[in-house]
Formats: sequence, C-alpha cells, structure tokens
Amino acid sequence: MATTHNVQRVEAEHTSFGRTTVYEGELLRHSAYTRVVHWLVALTFLLALLSGFALFSPWLYAWIAPIFGSGARARLLHPWFGIAFAIAVLFQVRGWAYQMRWQPKDREWVKHAKDYATKTDEPEPEYVGKFNGGQKIWFWVMAWSAVIFLVTGVFLWFPEILSRTAMWICYFFHDLMGLIMLGGFFIHLYEGTSGIPGTLRGMLHGTVTRAWAWTHHPAWYREVTGRDPIRDREQDGGQLSR
Repeated sequence: MATTHNVQRVEAEHTSFGRTTVYEGELLRHSAYTRVVHWLVALTFLLALLSGFALFSPWLYAWIAPIFGSGARARLLHPWFGIAFAIAVLFQVRGWAYQMRWQPKDREWVKHAKDYATKTDEPEPEYVGKFNGGQKIWFWVMAWSAVIFLVTGVFLWFPEILSRTAMWICYFFHDLMGLIMLGGFFIHLYEGTSGIPGTLRGMLHGTVTRAWAWTHHPAWYREVTGRDPIRDREQDGGQLSR
C-alpha cells in the first residue's frame, strides 16, 4: 500500500488554522485546530516548567534563569506562563473531553500497559479506539494539573491571602504536580516519537498511515474506514506500525 506523498491526494482540510492534506494510504488523525491547540499546550507548559524550575533550587536557578534573562524575570514571567498553560488546556479539554471519557475497556488496557510499552510493533487489542487508556490518563492528569497549578499558583502569587501553613501546603502540591508532570512529559515525549514511530507525524502533519492506525488504534480504524483492521492487515501482508 503506497504511503509516500507522490501518490494521489484523496482529501484536504482547509481551515483558518491551516491546511491538512491526506494522501492515498493515509488517514486524517488530527485537524489543524487540534494540532495548533496541542502545540500551544506544549509550548506554554515548557515555558511554565522551565521558569518554575529556575526558582526551584539554587542549582537549577544557575542553569535555567539565564534563559529568561535573570531570576527576577523568570519569577515575573512564571505566573503568566502558568495562566497561558491553563487557558490552552481549557481549549484542549473542550475539544477532547468526550473522546477522552473513561470506559471499561480502558481499564483492561491499563492491565496490559507493560505489553504496550515493550511490544510496540504488535497490534493493539481490537477494542482500542482513537485514544488508548494511557493517553486518556495523561490527558486527565494534565487537565487536573492545570487546575491545581492555577489554584495553588494564585495563592502563591498573593501570599498575604493565606497563613504560613496554608502557603506551605500550596507549595507542596504545586511542586509535587510539577514533578509528576515532568515525569509524564518525558513518557509522552518518548511514546510520541521513538517509542511509537509514526505518532509524531499525526501531530505535525495531521495524518497517519493506515498501517499505523490498524496497528495501534484498530477500533478507530474500523470507525473511520468502515473496514476490518485485521482483514486489511492480512491482505497487506501483515504490515504493522509505520
């Protein structure tokens, strides 16, 4: 099955956010709007994370603060980066909340998450739709992190509102969520690049190959094509992943 870009164009999406061209052998994975929102979330998260870690310890301060010009500027910008992140996440939640709702099959996926992480070239179970259980967990962790960052961040921004004990509680949860998000970010980065080849393409260009779709999201493949992913995979010689 041809997947290169010198083959026939079969579909094109034109919006004010950009253009997505789907070629033969490909499927539309993410719209231009979805991709713009995703990268805004990523950018604002990284800026908030870096400016926050610049204030986290003297060692990190020495390495990261110069990126923003000075420690004082990092301290000034950090709350605004956090607000921008929360707004970007709000738009992402509005777009994906329904698709990310938790279902019984996702619980089954979590039980076999180790297989997903170690056997990336084997087809996923037939029930895996557009997003698997791990992706849904990461989505909701990120959504709730935005809430926690925003609430605790406002109190840290205006420390005179709370008592000293309440302030330390805010510091604890703010920093804890930052560390959790840092770990989740590295996992997300790995799975979206070298861990699952072909995934990043969907968020850059908006499309994935049919082979990638029937390998990693067979129920979604069936939904958007009306075809049997197992039968199509067998007819294509068992091609997987990319």
